[in-house]
Amino acid sequence: MNIYVILKQTFDTEEKIAIQEGVISDDGVKFIINPYDEYAVEEALHLKEQHGGSVTVLSIGPNRTTEALRTALAMGADEAVLISDDQISSGDEFSVSKVLAAYLDKQSFDLILGGNFSIDSGGGQVAIRLSQLLNIPHVASIIKLDVSGDQAFVHRDSEGDIETLMVTLPALFTAQQGLNEPRYPSLPGIMKAKKKPFHQLTLDDVGLTESEISAKTERLSLFLPPTRKSGQILQGELNDQAAELVQLLQHSDVKAI
Repeated sequence: MNIYVILKQTFDTEEKIAIQEGVISDDGVKFIINPYDEYAVEEALHLKEQHGGSVTVLSIGPNRTTEALRTALAMGADEAVLISDDQISSGDEFSVSKVLAAYLDKQSFDLILGGNFSIDSGGGQVAIRLSQLLNIPHVASIIKLDVSGDQAFVHRDSEGDIETLMVTLPALFTAQQGLNEPRYPSLPGIMKAKKKPFHQLTLDDVGLTESEISAKTERLSLFLPPTRKSGQILQGELNDQAAELVQLLQHSDVKAI
């Protein structure tokens, strides 16, 4: 079974976001594999252990993305592919999915896994667009995946309910929290990762031009939410507290409680 995992490198979830001149500053920031993509890597490794085959991790990004791909290799993936090109950097979800499709369209695969969405943009569009471009089924937010022959049986989280589906492979699935518990890379795994195939490609290598992947959306501005005011503890007797609370609410911009 040939499995591809599309993954993205994102800020560590503990990082504090800072904006400088309208863009997010990455000075001194620690980067990780997008957590939802990490579930996808783990599920791919589970399937490989059950059915054999290979797991290839695929990403688009700057050279620092190498670190995330090396981590996936250390977890147990067999190969890594990084498509890195300045012409892609100004793209959007359309651009990324177009590049991924151009590469994957030339590969043989049974299954593609990815995260439900990335924690930085939260768009959740790339997988949907990619499945459309590759003309394969797509199921989002899966929390269970079993494969038998060319059929996949999945449970997907449907805003609190569970949907059960049977899908013919090849297909694309995106992972939701709860699908599995990602393993930590072992020391032998880290050492082996250094010798595993790692392919670096450009836009030319996948047969696309900058004009073919030009963004379809434009970000007009980026800003942090207003700073939240500190809380206030009312003092005195209950009647006094209630009266003060009414006064505060009457002179605040609260629309509903």
